[in-house]
Amino acid sequence: MLNVIETISASPVLTTLRAAIQAAQWEERFSRQGLITVFAPTNEAFAKLPQGSLQEVFQHLPQVQEMLAYHFIEGAMLVAEITKYASLQTFQGKNVGIAVNNGIKVNQANVISADIACENGIIHILDAVLTMPNRKFTVA
Repeated sequence: MLNVIETISASPVLTTLRAAIQAAQWEERFSRQGLITVFAPTNEAFAKLPQGSLQEVFQHLPQVQEMLAYHFIEGAMLVAEITKYASLQTFQGKNVGIAVNNGIKVNQANVISADIACENGIIHILDAVLTMPNRKFTVA
């Protein structure tokens, strides 16, 4: 079984997430991290962001790490477990909201593929990038 980073790297729809992990210098961290759950935006999700904002964030290590940390939670959680909660705390320290209504939502994003098992966790693929409340995606 592949670890989280290997699974993301093997997916043609997660290449932008892979680039973000590389920009954050977190490949080794999440290859060996204890059990984690990843809310993984697709390439199309990243493409919905304002033009140029992602490239700007990639150039600033603290910002790309903060953006990514909002997509990771501790523990390997299947959808059946996630949906028991109204919110979950991310590695970034802020919570993401969980809703079940015509599918599963994490904040504003829909879970479009769930429960992808990895050696060190679970990946849930999203149709949008998670943005923290009261935060713009661009660097000031």
